[in-house]
Amino acid sequence: MKRHLLLPSISSALALMLAIPFAHSEEVASVNTNFRITGSDRVVVEAYDDPLVAGVTCYVSRARTGGIKGTLGVAEDPTEASIACRQVGPVTIAQPLKQQTDVFTERMSLIFKTLHVVRIVDAKRNTLVYLTYSDRVVSGSAKNSVTAVPMPAGVTIPVR
Repeated sequence: MKRHLLLPSISSALALMLAIPFAHSEEVASVNTNFRITGSDRVVVEAYDDPLVAGVTCYVSRARTGGIKGTLGVAEDPTEASIACRQVGPVTIAQPLKQQTDVFTERMSLIFKTLHVVRIVDAKRNTLVYLTYSDRVVSGSAKNSVTAVPMPAGVTIPVR
């Protein structure tokens, strides 16, 4: 009986998650940093196209743990990450943007750590600021990186 009550809630939550535009990463390159027979540790560079701002791409570099745990997806990746966002084409903004919002999140460990890329609107300077940081369930990390993309002439950031 209780299973029937959960189905509408689960389907509503899934529909809401699908409606939120989140960026998806594309691995651009990686370099090995620590050789292991079972899979090397590496630094990866991933590209994220902002889902609401066409023409802006963010590049995030971060460490990925190799070995058996890394291969199985249960390793805890280090908290450090670096970000650089650039205008890569004509900029068009699909809809008014929130003052601050996560545009991408990805887990860095099985349940405890998440990488965030946050878009912040600096309306006064007509600039998009992107911040990357990681958080943990118990204690977060102050390690972060920030970059900014000024809007080209004629493009004004609509804010809601």
